[in-house]
Amino acid sequence: MSNGNYGMQTAAQNYYGKDLKDLSIPQLALLAGMPQAPNQYDPYSHPEEATERRNLVLSEMQKQGYLTAEQYETAINTPITDGLQSLKSSNSYPPYLDNYLKEVIEQVENETGYNLLTTGMDVYTNVDQDVQKRLWDVYNTDEYVNYPDDEIQAASTIVDVTNGKVIAQLGSRHQASNVSFGINQAVETNRDWGSTMKPITDYAPALEYDIYDSTAYMVKDVPYNFPGTNTPVYNWDRGYYGNITLQTAIQQSRNVPAVETLEKVGLEKAKTFLNGLGIDYPSMLYVNAISSNTTESSKKYGASSEKIAAAYAAFANGGIYHKPMYINKVVFSDGTSKEFSDPGSRAMKETTAYMMTEMMKTVLYSGTGHDAYISWLPQAGKTGTSNYTDEEIENQIKTSQFVAPDEMFVGYTRKYSMAVWTGYTNRLTPIVGDGFNVATSIYRSMMQYLAEDDHPGDWTMPEGLYRSGDYIFKNGARNNWITQTPQQPITEISNATTENQTSVTEANNSNTTQNPSIPNTNQPPQQNPRQNQNPRGQQ
Repeated sequence: MSNGNYGMQTAAQNYYGKDLKDLSIPQLALLAGMPQAPNQYDPYSHPEEATERRNLVLSEMQKQGYLTAEQYETAINTPITDGLQSLKSSNSYPPYLDNYLKEVIEQVENETGYNLLTTGMDVYTNVDQDVQKRLWDVYNTDEYVNYPDDEIQAASTIVDVTNGKVIAQLGSRHQASNVSFGINQAVETNRDWGSTMKPITDYAPALEYDIYDSTAYMVKDVPYNFPGTNTPVYNWDRGYYGNITLQTAIQQSRNVPAVETLEKVGLEKAKTFLNGLGIDYPSMLYVNAISSNTTESSKKYGASSEKIAAAYAAFANGGIYHKPMYINKVVFSDGTSKEFSDPGSRAMKETTAYMMTEMMKTVLYSGTGHDAYISWLPQAGKTGTSNYTDEEIENQIKTSQFVAPDEMFVGYTRKYSMAVWTGYTNRLTPIVGDGFNVATSIYRSMMQYLAEDDHPGDWTMPEGLYRSGDYIFKNGARNNWITQTPQQPITEISNATTENQTSVTEANNSNTTQNPSIPNTNQPPQQNPRQNQNPRGQQ
């Protein structure tokens, strides 16, 4: 075994503080899979490889009849860090810095080739300790956010939009004190970021490549299939708005216009655009118009709070993207030093960034993200919700009320960008009721704190654009105006039809690599938490 452990019993004691007979199924599977390559499958230093190895063991156990299907699903959705004890005797830093320092260690090694833990050096970070401490308090007290229980988790990243500096990051609530440098969910890509992908995957590229030339451009929300398939794209209400503006499509988070827009942009152009924002896929699929699911589990692909915060920061920063930076200076043992910063690169035109910002402003004051609205603060943002497959609902979740595994919000001002994920560690534990308000509540609380003494102001419209009423137009924009359909479903799909056209949904398994598939969008609309009349749905 790794980390100086010899034998299963010793490893069980040192890893989990338990006898071998007292370990859970996923814990036993991890230890059983390690002897072949103990260091490679070390859950502390190589959590992704350890997860894949453990899940292979679990798969074989199910095939041989030692696990039921339900036991298998529960086990593979258990994080590799579950029950792990810290290998360190004590920490010399406050607990609210643990997640952040793990990323500092990784970036130091990537940038210098040296391991911070074994090499004498002084490292200066970009963390704002006051902001980091406030984020910790928001997560771990009931003073700022009304959490439904202590088990619901959150992961978020805050970046300075002008330079990419990560000023705060936290990957979990109520983090175990006996685990140091465990999995930081804020940088993991194993959960689906849903509709937060629409602005960067679909609409910004469409504006960038002049497919659309105004925020008033008319798009169609009508029956439509995923390109090359007979599989319908569903909106949350299984209905359609008809002719709507691009702004309305974003504001109300309609799925059909998003997928159709990606088809117009083209998969390769969309992939290139995303690459400029630090996001990649092994291959683009049309489902990625509304989902961040990937065919590979590596953190290189897909979306995380870190990646999404940095990507949206480019909207706030006039189209300039900066790589997330945790360190700004290293002083080596010989007295030499090296400073680190990201110069930034142009990911999109300034006009594209401004038009996207203007549309996403409406998401907060009259759209799906109204819970994050702050009346005195110019800001923009987007909601996101993932979903369960029909099979998961029937076999594991077993409820008729609206539930979801993930709820996200990403927003920004002229100074900061923040992306928030919420959900449960075990993906099969669903978000219900007021749990859907947690992401926006965390965001609103932090943005109020960040802006209370330093109002960032509003954006200035760049040359090449003009305003007419509520919309922004490129100079020379063509007129495709059609009277907008009232914002209510105009085409309902009968139960008899939907029963035979059940959409395929993403498995979105946090511990296994699966092919992405088409999200189930049969979900109710978001509601104001003050009204609390109906469960909130995918937006």
